[in-house]
Amino acid sequence: MPRRSVHTIEIDPAFLAGLRHLAKQFPNLTVVPGDILKADLAAIAFRPPDCALYGNLPYYITSAILHHLFTFAGLIDEIHIVIQTEVALRLAAQPGTRDYGYLSVVTSSTRVPNLSSKFLATRSSRRRKSPPPSSRSACPANAQSSPSAPAPRQPQARRRTHPSTTHLRFLDFVKLCFSQKRKTLVNNLRSLAKPDHVREALATLKLRPDSRAETTPRAQLAALRSLLGGS
Repeated sequence: MPRRSVHTIEIDPAFLAGLRHLAKQFPNLTVVPGDILKADLAAIAFRPPDCALYGNLPYYITSAILHHLFTFAGLIDEIHIVIQTEVALRLAAQPGTRDYGYLSVVTSSTRVPNLSSKFLATRSSRRRKSPPPSSRSACPANAQSSPSAPAPRQPQARRRTHPSTTHLRFLDFVKLCFSQKRKTLVNNLRSLAKPDHVREALATLKLRPDSRAETTPRAQLAALRSLLGGS
């Protein structure tokens, strides 16, 4: 059976030499020097039949990396990452809870199986690391690993393309909705639509005029965007 193609993206020159040495031993490994936040994942590595992404994300830019990965969600079959437990909880959070926010909505809207809204946060032991980190880590896992969860979805062939304009605009819309989490949607969306227009759209969706993004499910945010002129 042929080996799968592996691409590693690394920005730190201190690690590039070692990775290139490994690439000489493993012809299926390609080293890509550069910044993951600027990487065009579709051009680098994404080819049928499937694409899995692995990483131990730097905590200080975890959200930025996730946002970038989500723009390519339609191209990725699986994502396995180690992140802060706090961020993992935000990925899995439900509307109205303390951790619910932009990442929760975008995660629930992606079709990547290992990025469903039903996460099991598997905590990583700090004692196994030297020096021990000050914060806890978690590896988000698909809830399908739970005995009571539904059977795993069968992989489906799909066209590999660059992120769609519609998907990117939805990410921007959600970001705007949560730009000031404690403010109402009417206030946060002032740059997009007049307050009266937003209130009318909220009424159409049977939502309160003082609704906040932190209590609004993803489906209603998507409907709101459509009513306000999104496509």
